[in-house]
Amino acid sequence: MSRIVIEHLARVEGHGGITVEMEGDKVGSVRFDVFEGARLLEPLVRGKSYQEVAPILSRICAICSVAHSLTSLKATENAFQVRVSPQTELLRELLYLGESIESHALHLFLLAIPDYLNYPSAIALAADKPGAVTLGLGLKKLGNLIQETIGGRAIHPVNAVPGGFGKAPTVDQLIELRSAATQGMADTEAVIDIMAALPEADFCHSDTIYAALRSPGLDSYYAGDEVMVASNGNRTMVRAADYRTLTNEVAVQHSTAKHSSFRGKPFMVGSLARLAVNSQRLTGKLAEAMKRLKLQLPADNPMDNNKAQAVELMGDVERAWAIVEELLRTGVKDERPVEIHPRAGTGTAITEAPRGLLIHSYTYDAAGRITAADVITPTALNAASMEAHFRRAAEQCTERDDEVMRRRLQMIARAYDPCISCSVHLVRR
Repeated sequence: MSRIVIEHLARVEGHGGITVEMEGDKVGSVRFDVFEGARLLEPLVRGKSYQEVAPILSRICAICSVAHSLTSLKATENAFQVRVSPQTELLRELLYLGESIESHALHLFLLAIPDYLNYPSAIALAADKPGAVTLGLGLKKLGNLIQETIGGRAIHPVNAVPGGFGKAPTVDQLIELRSAATQGMADTEAVIDIMAALPEADFCHSDTIYAALRSPGLDSYYAGDEVMVASNGNRTMVRAADYRTLTNEVAVQHSTAKHSSFRGKPFMVGSLARLAVNSQRLTGKLAEAMKRLKLQLPADNPMDNNKAQAVELMGDVERAWAIVEELLRTGVKDERPVEIHPRAGTGTAITEAPRGLLIHSYTYDAAGRITAADVITPTALNAASMEAHFRRAAEQCTERDDEVMRRRLQMIARAYDPCISCSVHLVRR
């Protein structure tokens, strides 16, 4: 028996590895090893007032702090049966788009593209192709600007509060955003050109189950309360309140992150899943980008998640520009947050973080204090699917060369864009 061991996955967040055991020419055990300790943030919020929960839980992740903050607020408002204003919904969507733009640009140009071109890092890539890295950083800056303008700061937003926002953006701020988004739309055309010119990563094919939020407008990361699970033409809807029928988390011996399955099978969340579930949104420029990238749905190659992120990046910038334009046209009201009246109850919210489905579920007492919390992140949902794709890549690798297999396994891991630290949580049920 021989072993291929990747002790530390580089260019991802957190500490994890991959182990493949070979029995002659056959693939034996395949493991996605997560070594992180439990975050314990769910016990930390027990007994906390509803006003404290989102600021605490946004600290789960600096990259996805907006997603955690807004999902937390949505779950709390669902528990108290609060309906926020249309303006708040629109501003929250814009804030979410800012995070997705920043995250996708960071992932594509600093983490994923160096893999395709055999560079060890984005620094090495920038030495030869500074224009590409500058392009990615420019789009990341746009995402940061949106988060700072709407959320109050780029990391861990303070302006989004229960029932609304503490302060509305000014006209001058929105004009600045519109100008930056206009440039961003031109930049995303160049992103598609760069992605289309990359070598094909055609070394893993597998039928994949996809799960994503079914939003009312088919293009929102925030709105909606149903998840669609798509597999081989079959589609199943899961309500947010029934999320445990989707996750089915179980502990595994080799990882501190639990594994999730739907009806006994792993599933994939993230950009590729969102496009597969909400394919009706792929019109106009997005449809053309799909053709340029040779991206067909449903995809059977996990590496296509990188292409899907590029398509989403284009759509996100265009949607952000449209929201800013609408706000400038209709005017922004200086409205106060909806008044909150705590009550005993449970609220569950599902949104789409950049890496896929994010679930927050809280139970409150009559005083508005948390008695139980459950937070399940995209990487936790993807752990079993990643492991399955590692296995398929190992089985389909015709070159019995350890270095070739190591490179391919790491490329698949980075295509998932995992946030490994966020994947570990312990909840008693």
